[in-house]
Amino acid sequence: MRQALAAHTTLTLAYTDDDGPQACAVLYAPGGDASAPLLYFVTAHSTRHGRALARPGARVAFTAQRDGQEWSGLTGLQGRGGCRELTGAARAAGWAAYTGRFPFVAGDERLRAALERTALWELRPDWLRLIDNGRGFGHKQEWRPQDLWPCAATR
Repeated sequence: MRQALAAHTTLTLAYTDDDGPQACAVLYAPGGDASAPLLYFVTAHSTRHGRALARPGARVAFTAQRDGQEWSGLTGLQGRGGCRELTGAARAAGWAAYTGRFPFVAGDERLRAALERTALWELRPDWLRLIDNGRGFGHKQEWRPQDLWPCAATR
Protein backbone atom coordinates (compact mmCIF):
# COMPACT_ATOMS: atom_id res chain seq x y z
CA MET A 1 0.00 0.00 0.00
CA ARG A 2 2.82 2.40 0.80
CA GLN A 3 4.41 1.54 -2.54
CA ALA A 4 1.15 2.35 -4.30
CA LEU A 5 0.89 5.70 -2.52
CA ALA A 6 4.47 6.46 -3.52
CA ALA A 7 3.94 5.31 -7.13
CA HIS A 8 1.29 7.90 -7.94
CA THR A 9 1.29 11.69 -7.76
CA THR A 10 -2.31 12.73 -8.43
CA LEU A 11 -5.45 12.16 -6.37
CA THR A 12 -8.96 12.50 -7.67
CA LEU A 13 -10.54 14.06 -4.60
CA ALA A 14 -14.31 13.76 -4.16
CA TYR A 15 -16.22 15.92 -1.72
CA THR A 16 -19.66 17.39 -1.21
CA ASP A 17 -20.94 20.86 -0.45
CA ASP A 18 -24.26 22.71 -0.61
CA ASP A 19 -24.29 22.33 -4.42
CA GLY A 20 -23.81 18.56 -4.22
CA PRO A 21 -20.97 16.15 -5.00
CA GLN A 22 -17.92 17.23 -6.97
CA ALA A 23 -14.43 15.91 -7.74
CA CYS A 24 -11.09 17.52 -8.54
CA ALA A 25 -7.52 16.44 -9.18
CA VAL A 26 -4.67 17.49 -6.87
CA LEU A 27 -0.98 16.63 -6.73
CA TYR A 28 -0.14 14.94 -3.43
CA ALA A 29 2.84 13.85 -1.39
CA PRO A 30 2.65 10.85 0.94
CA GLY A 31 3.82 11.11 4.52
CA GLY A 32 3.02 9.73 7.94
CA ASP A 33 4.71 7.07 9.99
CA ALA A 34 4.65 3.30 10.41
CA SER A 35 1.18 3.37 11.97
CA ALA A 36 -0.75 5.54 9.50
CA PRO A 37 -0.41 7.28 6.15
CA LEU A 38 -0.89 11.00 5.57
CA LEU A 39 -1.31 12.73 2.22
CA TYR A 40 -0.40 16.39 1.67
CA PHE A 41 -1.76 18.64 -1.06
CA VAL A 42 -2.07 22.34 -1.83
CA THR A 43 -5.27 24.18 -2.71
CA ALA A 44 -6.59 27.67 -2.14
CA HIS A 45 -9.54 28.53 0.08
CA SER A 46 -11.06 30.34 -2.90
CA THR A 47 -11.64 27.09 -4.82
CA ARG A 48 -14.87 25.18 -4.44
CA HIS A 49 -13.07 22.22 -2.88
CA GLY A 50 -11.01 24.55 -0.65
CA ARG A 51 -14.22 26.02 0.77
CA ALA A 52 -15.69 22.53 1.27
CA LEU A 53 -12.52 21.28 3.00
CA ALA A 54 -12.47 24.27 5.36
CA ARG A 55 -15.75 23.14 6.93
CA PRO A 56 -15.36 21.49 10.34
CA GLY A 57 -15.22 17.72 10.07
CA ALA A 58 -14.67 17.77 6.28
CA ARG A 59 -14.53 14.30 4.77
CA VAL A 60 -13.47 13.18 1.33
CA ALA A 61 -13.20 10.10 -0.84
CA PHE A 62 -10.34 9.71 -3.29
CA THR A 63 -8.67 7.53 -5.89
CA ALA A 64 -5.12 7.41 -7.23
CA GLN A 65 -4.05 5.45 -10.30
CA ARG A 66 -1.93 5.77 -13.41
CA ASP A 67 -3.72 6.66 -16.65
CA GLY A 68 -3.85 4.30 -19.62
CA GLN A 69 -3.79 0.96 -17.82
CA GLU A 70 -5.20 -2.26 -19.25
CA TRP A 71 -7.92 -3.76 -17.07
CA SER A 72 -5.92 -6.97 -16.55
CA GLY A 73 -3.06 -5.04 -14.93
CA LEU A 74 -5.05 -2.22 -13.34
CA THR A 75 -3.63 -1.02 -10.03
CA GLY A 76 -4.73 1.90 -7.93
CA LEU A 77 -6.02 3.08 -4.59
CA GLN A 78 -9.40 4.04 -3.21
CA GLY A 79 -9.77 5.77 0.13
CA ARG A 80 -11.77 7.89 2.54
CA GLY A 81 -10.68 10.23 5.26
CA GLY A 82 -10.72 13.60 6.93
CA CYS A 83 -8.93 16.78 5.85
CA ARG A 84 -7.53 19.71 7.77
CA GLU A 85 -5.49 22.75 6.90
CA LEU A 86 -1.99 22.67 8.34
CA THR A 87 -0.34 25.48 10.28
CA GLY A 88 2.88 25.95 12.25
CA ALA A 89 5.18 22.95 12.69
CA ALA A 90 2.68 20.58 11.05
CA ARG A 91 2.66 22.78 7.95
CA ALA A 92 6.47 22.87 7.90
CA ALA A 93 6.62 19.06 8.02
CA GLY A 94 3.95 18.72 5.33
CA TRP A 95 5.65 21.36 3.16
CA ALA A 96 8.95 19.46 3.43
CA ALA A 97 7.23 16.27 2.24
CA TYR A 98 5.47 18.14 -0.58
CA THR A 99 8.56 19.93 -1.90
CA GLY A 100 10.59 16.74 -1.48
CA ARG A 101 8.10 14.97 -3.76
CA PHE A 102 7.90 17.90 -6.19
CA PRO A 103 11.34 19.57 -6.22
CA PHE A 104 10.31 21.75 -9.17
CA VAL A 105 8.17 23.73 -6.68
CA ALA A 106 11.21 24.85 -4.69
CA GLY A 107 13.22 25.32 -7.87
CA ASP A 108 10.82 27.88 -9.36
CA GLU A 109 10.81 31.04 -7.25
CA ARG A 110 7.42 32.31 -8.51
CA LEU A 111 5.73 28.94 -8.08
CA ARG A 112 7.26 28.41 -4.64
CA ALA A 113 6.16 31.87 -3.46
CA ALA A 114 2.63 31.34 -4.79
CA LEU A 115 2.24 27.91 -3.19
CA GLU A 116 3.71 29.06 0.13
CA ARG A 117 0.82 31.56 0.32
CA THR A 118 -1.70 28.81 -0.46
CA ALA A 119 -3.29 26.48 2.08
CA LEU A 120 -1.52 23.15 2.65
CA TRP A 121 -3.87 20.33 3.57
CA GLU A 122 -3.44 17.01 5.30
CA LEU A 123 -5.65 14.12 4.28
CA ARG A 124 -5.70 11.47 7.00
CA PRO A 125 -7.17 8.27 5.50
CA ASP A 126 -9.31 6.08 7.73
CA TRP A 127 -9.84 3.48 5.01
CA LEU A 128 -7.71 2.47 2.02
CA ARG A 129 -8.20 -0.18 -0.61
CA LEU A 130 -5.49 -1.23 -3.04
CA ILE A 131 -6.75 -2.80 -6.25
CA ASP A 132 -4.15 -4.89 -8.11
CA ASN A 133 -5.51 -6.92 -11.00
CA GLY A 134 -1.92 -7.87 -11.86
CA ARG A 135 -2.10 -10.25 -8.87
CA GLY A 136 -5.40 -11.68 -10.10
CA PHE A 137 -8.66 -10.10 -11.18
CA GLY A 138 -10.32 -8.40 -8.22
CA HIS A 139 -7.27 -8.68 -5.91
CA LYS A 140 -7.72 -6.22 -3.05
CA GLN A 141 -5.91 -5.20 0.10
CA GLU A 142 -7.62 -3.02 2.69
CA TRP A 143 -6.32 -0.92 5.54
CA ARG A 144 -7.94 0.88 8.47
CA PRO A 145 -6.17 2.76 11.29
CA GLN A 146 -6.38 -0.21 13.65
CA ASP A 147 -4.54 -2.39 11.08
CA LEU A 148 -0.80 -2.66 10.92
CA TRP A 149 1.18 -2.02 7.72
CA PRO A 150 1.25 -3.87 5.36
CA CYS A 151 -2.40 -4.69 4.83
CA ALA A 152 -3.97 -8.10 4.71
CA ALA A 153 -5.27 -9.33 1.37
CA THR A 154 -9.03 -9.57 0.92
CA ARG A 155 -11.29 -10.60 -1.95
